[in-house]
Amino acid sequence: MQLFYNSEISTETQQITFDKIESRHIVRVLRKKENDILKITNGKGFLFDAEILIASDKKCIATIIATVEKPKPWNYYLHIAIAPTKNNDRVEWFLEKATEIGIDEITPIICSNSERRVVKLERFEKIIQSAMKQSLKFTLPKLNEPVKFNEFIKQDFEGTVCIAHCEPTGENSGEPEKKLLKSVINPSEKVTILIGPEGDFSMEEIRKALDKKLTPISLGESRLRTETAALVAVNMVSFINE
Repeated sequence: MQLFYNSEISTETQQITFDKIESRHIVRVLRKKENDILKITNGKGFLFDAEILIASDKKCIATIIATVEKPKPWNYYLHIAIAPTKNNDRVEWFLEKATEIGIDEITPIICSNSERRVVKLERFEKIIQSAMKQSLKFTLPKLNEPVKFNEFIKQDFEGTVCIAHCEPTGENSGEPEKKLLKSVINPSEKVTILIGPEGDFSMEEIRKALDKKLTPISLGESRLRTETAALVAVNMVSFINE
């Protein structure tokens, strides 16, 4: 199934006009004609059948003929706060794969050790939209504006909130013992997980997180890249909820 995305469609929409780029793709690339049916989602849990009324590569127009509600297939809410990587390709890979697996919200966090502090949200949004369509999902993950770590942890969180860091813990370190992620989350709950930059969270950031009662977690014995750690967390939450 070829899935299209348009955030403006609602259950009350009767007709949709595609922009020039989408129209050209529909008519020239996919060779769609009048009376052909397009599958469209608004990223809000709905699938629309639209019959092409005018197959113009400059302004393709379609009429909505059917609407089906498509609840997301996972029963939890997952929010990943991830420090942008120096190489944009790495975090873009994470965004794509996380969307394919199942994620609800993503926040880029700027940390003390962050090597990248400028984020191109428009590019990130396009990758998420493409991954949603490719994986035939009908709920678009929410992408938030970048925020500094200190501001992010000031909010009042709901559910379980974890911080994954690489610093030693336990009796000799004076820091609370880290637990494996799978041992601190429960099925069907809201989970927020913070993933640090290549240089990890600073000790000051870790202490501030612990003061806010965030749970320190481990994702296993291996030292993982930022984007790998984030994807492992996404997959682990998905597995726990199966």
